[in-house]
Amino acid sequence: MALELKRLTTQNLEAALAKASTYRDLNQPEEADSICRDVLDVDPENLHALQILGLSLTDRFGAGWVGLFEEAISVFERLGTEYDRVYYSGIAWERSAKAHLERGEAHSAVTSFEHALALFERAEKLASGSSPDPVLRYNRCVRLLTTHPLLLAAASDPREDAVHLGD
Repeated sequence: MALELKRLTTQNLEAALAKASTYRDLNQPEEADSICRDVLDVDPENLHALQILGLSLTDRFGAGWVGLFEEAISVFERLGTEYDRVYYSGIAWERSAKAHLERGEAHSAVTSFEHALALFERAEKLASGSSPDPVLRYNRCVRLLTTHPLLLAAASDPREDAVHLGD
């Protein structure tokens, strides 16, 4: 039996994207991912689908997530404005830092947080004060970097990932 994907109609795209958002809210990023790919099959430049797809990829960061990180960055690079490209890439870096931290890879986490901070600073300038989001995400990263014991130890220890969870 040959299986083929069915194609959405253009009139169903907004309803499909609403479902994708709901699945992300329900912590079911694979479902959101699938729906966004269906929307992008019909409308490859749909910015809302690109945002949700990229975020659903970052929702799955954990074991075996490196390919997901690269894909999320490439999806975010397709967004329509420089602000969105920079801001959402910052989110990918922030979430990669948290995934590194969960695995006890403190030095890699610090490096990823540094990338996120630089992107959030750039996004703040691009937003021209019209959105608090880059500042809020920047501050969350700073709070983690300045309070989390593993990150503090990594910042003071120059050896690559010398500090691991459980050491």
